[in-house]
Amino acid sequence: MEQYLSPGLIISLILVAIGIFIIAKGLVIVRQSEVMVIERLGSFNRILESGVNIIIPFIERPRPITMIRYVRMGEDYHPVMSDEVRIDRRETVMDFPGQPVVTTDNVTVKINGALYYQIIDPRRAVYEVANMSQAVEVLAKTTLRSVVGKMELDKLFESRSEVNNAIQAEMEEAASKWGVKLTRVEVQDISMPEEVEEAMRLQMAAERKRRATVTEAEGEKSAAIAMAQGQRESAILNAQGDKESAILRAQGEQESIRLVLSAMGDSEENKQTVIGYLLGQSYIKVLPNMAKEGERVFVPYESSALLGSMGMFRELAGSPEDTVRQHLQRDGLRGGLVGSAGNS
Repeated sequence: MEQYLSPGLIISLILVAIGIFIIAKGLVIVRQSEVMVIERLGSFNRILESGVNIIIPFIERPRPITMIRYVRMGEDYHPVMSDEVRIDRRETVMDFPGQPVVTTDNVTVKINGALYYQIIDPRRAVYEVANMSQAVEVLAKTTLRSVVGKMELDKLFESRSEVNNAIQAEMEEAASKWGVKLTRVEVQDISMPEEVEEAMRLQMAAERKRRATVTEAEGEKSAAIAMAQGQRESAILNAQGDKESAILRAQGEQESIRLVLSAMGDSEENKQTVIGYLLGQSYIKVLPNMAKEGERVFVPYESSALLGSMGMFRELAGSPEDTVRQHLQRDGLRGGLVGSAGNS
């Protein structure tokens, strides 16, 4: 016996299938840190946050956003464009290809930068700009050229942080209109022409050589100052030593003269005799060294006067005549006329 489906059962099955389809199409699960912009009949309706959400199929639909991402293959960057209905609100990095930039000293460099941004207002990111990622990229490139174009090449290498801050400050106002927040901008690589790089290398070597020369000169200067100070202090100490030695020697001679005078008497005649005795002693001390200066020495010599002045001191100081004769015989002097200090 054949069983036929009644028209009511068929309609019911169709309605159930349509209901399941509508529920499946209308049930939307949004993941954490993602949102969806929902349009109803072509106009903005609401934003779906993370969790389970229900939309009306065929009446409400998500509005996609166009995103451009670069994929690095070797040394080249290839753009990949996609339409995404789920808008990621996390911080995103855009690593765009290197851009040629001319500095104020007319040097063309290639700068590769990275841009970190975050979508904070999905509605404005979708409706205020046609292609948000492309707009941010172009804005970053033009701002980079503007900022770097105001700087010299040496300044560019010395102050990358200043360049990053300047680019971020100039981009913030325009990006805020698109519901985008720029967190930071980084200048990664700076490439220069080979001739400029070689010139900078030579300049760096010359600068290092100059610093070494300056350091060496400062060291020599310090050494010369220290040596001069040492010589000065040494001369002062030597002078002080000579002074003290001369004072002590004079005090000793003074004491010697005082003792001799006290032994002989303090008359004028005795004083003259003592003076002659002292001169004779000095003469005897100097006489042996006179023949050492050169080969032949002419010496004025009055033996009778010398012996007469020292005769009275035989008993006090020995025999000065014998002392003189011994010195004359030892040094080869004869008669006080001509003596030979070398080969006579």
